[in-house]
Amino acid sequence: MQDKYITVSQLTRYIKYKIDNDVNLQEVFLKGEISNFKAHSRGHFYFTLKDETSRINAIMFASATKNVKFMPQDGMKVLVTGKISVFEANGGYQIYVNEMLEDGVGNLYIAFEQLKKKLADEGLFNPIYKKSIPKIPQRIGVVTAPTGAAIKDIISTIKRRWPLCEIILFPSLVQGDDAKEDIVKQIKRAENYNLDTLIVGRGGGSIEDLWPFNEEIVARAIFACSIPVISAVGHEIDFTIADFVADLRAPTPTGAAEMAVPQINDVNNYLNQLKIRLNKAIQNTIGKDKQQLESIKNKYIFINPLSIYQTKEMLFSSILDRLKFTYTNTIMTYKNKLTDIKSSYIFTNPESLYKDRKVQINELLNRLEFNMKNTLNQKEKNLLLIKSSYILQNPYQILDKKSNKLLNIISKLEPLSPLKTIERGFGVIRMNEKVITSIRELQRDDKIEIELKDGKVEAKVI
Repeated sequence: MQDKYITVSQLTRYIKYKIDNDVNLQEVFLKGEISNFKAHSRGHFYFTLKDETSRINAIMFASATKNVKFMPQDGMKVLVTGKISVFEANGGYQIYVNEMLEDGVGNLYIAFEQLKKKLADEGLFNPIYKKSIPKIPQRIGVVTAPTGAAIKDIISTIKRRWPLCEIILFPSLVQGDDAKEDIVKQIKRAENYNLDTLIVGRGGGSIEDLWPFNEEIVARAIFACSIPVISAVGHEIDFTIADFVADLRAPTPTGAAEMAVPQINDVNNYLNQLKIRLNKAIQNTIGKDKQQLESIKNKYIFINPLSIYQTKEMLFSSILDRLKFTYTNTIMTYKNKLTDIKSSYIFTNPESLYKDRKVQINELLNRLEFNMKNTLNQKEKNLLLIKSSYILQNPYQILDKKSNKLLNIISKLEPLSPLKTIERGFGVIRMNEKVITSIRELQRDDKIEIELKDGKVEAKVI
């Protein structure tokens, strides 16, 4: 009876077998919205693909996720390709995704836009970092494939326009998975050759063919290059990340060569123009200098050079006459002063000056002696008067009178002392350190201090 019953595992395994062997479920193309997205540390993607009414679990293994050029997010609409199978552990069916595109946009385009935004946010496209392309280069480097139309066009264009320039080729892969590392290697190698300009590019092709020039390591190598870089990738309508990060973008490899070197005929014409302008400038300068020289030669000084001497001679004579007059007058003035001094009374009778001074000194000594005697006599008289005074003769009688008078005053003041009043049974009332003399000065609830004979108490007016 029980033989007709099977286990859940058997049923699940049967359903899995049926689904795995259904040709229509081996390659399924689904579109929907991502939800519950999770990127595993080992590189797998786990998510749910849903539409308005249904959903299906999805898994994308690391071997397939490495080909996804964008990072899936919840809410993103995608196109996936995969096969349907059953996960036996929970019995649920799910899709094993091997390719994923954003709905309406290819993987490469998404990767291009994401990297472009990332590098722009870091400032790698900022014009302030762009280096100027030398106008007259002597040596140009080219990173491209050694065969193909691109290098031929670049060489022929440079030789035609500016044959004086040396061209150094740095052969590189420009297509395929290994191309990005090779391009970076050749850019770094080019920095050792003392180049004026470096052209990096290739001919036209599909977006997949041009993709090495959209790789991040290539963009950073171009940005870090010390040589001014011209990007020349594909045709005029093609844009790569290398175009944005380079110092100058050329629409084609031929255009890059035209931007890198001048046209020799243009340079010759420019040099001829400079020669004409230089000759004209020299002629103008010579003409102006000749006019200035003629103007100087025609000046009055050069026509009559003696006039300068005559003018200076007259000025010198005038100054010399003034000098003679001045020192003559000065000498006469001091000579007259000397004569007056020599004829003065002091010089004619020097002894008289001594005699006059001696008389004056004697008079001063006599006056000093007289004044000293008068002062001493007066001091002696005053001293005698003081010694004979009543105070010095009777000092104790005066002290007794003063003491009696002081005691008399104290006896009169003592009855008036508030302390005596307190001792007789009276008190002193104060409020806020102020003595209260009338009941009108108090109000209900005022706090007062009463001082009595043996102490103080506080009270409250009721």
